[in-house]
Amino acid sequence: MNRYPLWKYLIMAAVLVVGFVYALPNFYGEAPAVQITSAHPGRDLPSAALLNQGRQALKVAGIESVRGFISDSTLNFSFATTEVQLKARDVLAHALNPNRDNPNYIVAVNLLSLSPAWLTDLHAFPMYLGLDLRGGVHFLLQVDMQAAIQKKLDSIDGELKSALRDKDVRYAELHRVGDTVQLDFRDPQMFRAAQPIVKAVAGDSIITSEPSAAGGTFSIKLSPQTIQQTETYAIKQNITTLHNRINELGVAEPVIQQQGSDRVVVELPGIQDTARAKDILGRTASLEVRMVDDSPEAQAALVSGGPAPAGDQKLYDRSGNPLMVKKDVLLTGQNLTDAQTGFDPQNNQPAVFLTLDSRGSSIFRDVTRANIGKRTAMVLIDRHRAEVVTAPVIRSEIAGGRVQISGSMTVPEANDIALLLRAGALAAPMQIIEERTVGPSLGQQNIAQGFHSVTWGFLAIVAFMCVYYMLFGAVSSIALAVNLMLLIALLSMLQATLTLPGIAAMALALGMAIDSNVLINERIREELRNGANPQAAIATGYERAWATILDSNVTTLIAGLALLIFGSGAVRGFAVVHVLGILTSMFSAVFFSRGLVNLWYGRKRRLQSVSIGQIWKPDAVAVKSSAKR
Repeated sequence: MNRYPLWKYLIMAAVLVVGFVYALPNFYGEAPAVQITSAHPGRDLPSAALLNQGRQALKVAGIESVRGFISDSTLNFSFATTEVQLKARDVLAHALNPNRDNPNYIVAVNLLSLSPAWLTDLHAFPMYLGLDLRGGVHFLLQVDMQAAIQKKLDSIDGELKSALRDKDVRYAELHRVGDTVQLDFRDPQMFRAAQPIVKAVAGDSIITSEPSAAGGTFSIKLSPQTIQQTETYAIKQNITTLHNRINELGVAEPVIQQQGSDRVVVELPGIQDTARAKDILGRTASLEVRMVDDSPEAQAALVSGGPAPAGDQKLYDRSGNPLMVKKDVLLTGQNLTDAQTGFDPQNNQPAVFLTLDSRGSSIFRDVTRANIGKRTAMVLIDRHRAEVVTAPVIRSEIAGGRVQISGSMTVPEANDIALLLRAGALAAPMQIIEERTVGPSLGQQNIAQGFHSVTWGFLAIVAFMCVYYMLFGAVSSIALAVNLMLLIALLSMLQATLTLPGIAAMALALGMAIDSNVLINERIREELRNGANPQAAIATGYERAWATILDSNVTTLIAGLALLIFGSGAVRGFAVVHVLGILTSMFSAVFFSRGLVNLWYGRKRRLQSVSIGQIWKPDAVAVKSSAKR
């Protein structure tokens, strides 16, 4: 009646082992460290020579590292204190990146787990702690507003060319003079025909027209209102893009907010790979589709090294070969709806597969139809550099909105390019002007009080249960400890972020878990009072209490899921721990505790009594009261 089959005990043992292994890394702590990765994913990977170069630079500066090692594609140096860590970051950044404008390596601060290698090999990592518990990384980024204004002027420039071409209005020259777009005509009739087109494209911009007998000139300059709107849009768009990129990185509960008119604060709690986060945040990757100029004049300019023909730009592909590419942009990354990595079916090399929206699909179809036999260039603009990723020959019209870009890229590089294009391009470049680790915002005292509340609450519950329910109370206490261990293990396996509200949810989960055992124990007591034998009382107590436990936990789970879906920030952090705590408590309070009870009492056929505390029998109380009378 009260015996578990062997397979159930094997499940209990397996859960205990897995839970213990994945909860263990949280007790080893972390060390301040400096993390070094390649600025070009897949290239310039850290090597023993780079490790020695870093050690030598630290030795010259009089800085001692606790440990230096290479893990996968990352070079790490750990240090005793945060102050030493920050000094070492500056020394290593200067030593490994002589050219700051074109860095070879990304040097970032981080916190490394002190877990032993065998746990790391099992992919057992500590859970993330929020800024209010462990801190994280703080970035202050400045938006280049002048670049945003230049992009707005570029947009007006491109729209003018397209609109005039569609209306068959011929102009002499369209060029930029400082912050002004200037459009020159040599035909008075064309000048008059262009006037409504210029007004429609320029919108709220300031237009100055200078007609002449030989034609005329339009000058377009952004109005103060347009400049303000452009700057506002730039910072809002950048914040949206940063949200998308950080979501791709899997950072929980990030803080991204505007500071002043041109700065953005980014706080990443519990971030592990800060080097990649720093790289992704600062990059401005955008895609442009242009045509390659293979005319004799363009090729002669390439061979001679002379200036590019009018309307052309000299770019380089990934192999360093020069190409003459037209400046006219046919398609941009704004027409993308998705970007995924894969492999080129022809050569099995890493590639990025793009999906265009309806407008982009239409434009690309028309471009490929009109330029069969010519080359089109996929230009990736990243870190203020334009690079031709691939320049294939158009063999036929391409419809359907599916485009592939490939060409000498590694799998990590393809993944990063897809991430950046999928998240959207920044409206204006941003520069990281401040980077630092953030200490606990509530102070070490509040952190200690948070963990002490869980510890003392746990001990108080254990003391009460053992006194009131005797052996069954001890079993409940063991189940409660297992519940806490499984909850920590789940948070670690999911790499969830634990915040101070999460600790409150953990304390609440302990109370709810023990409540289930109280229901079970009281149900067993009730069966014993009603005259059932101990074995039957145990079986009936667990079976009949299960329905009540399930109902109460399901209703609480629904409330927790609502907080998880509709909440944000600290509320969401509370909900994550709350929901996981409900699931682990149902396992530990019912399945695990009954396994222990069955192991202790189940094999005793003639069981006379159980250690579950004082059982108050109504009949006995009535007999005593009548005897006194």
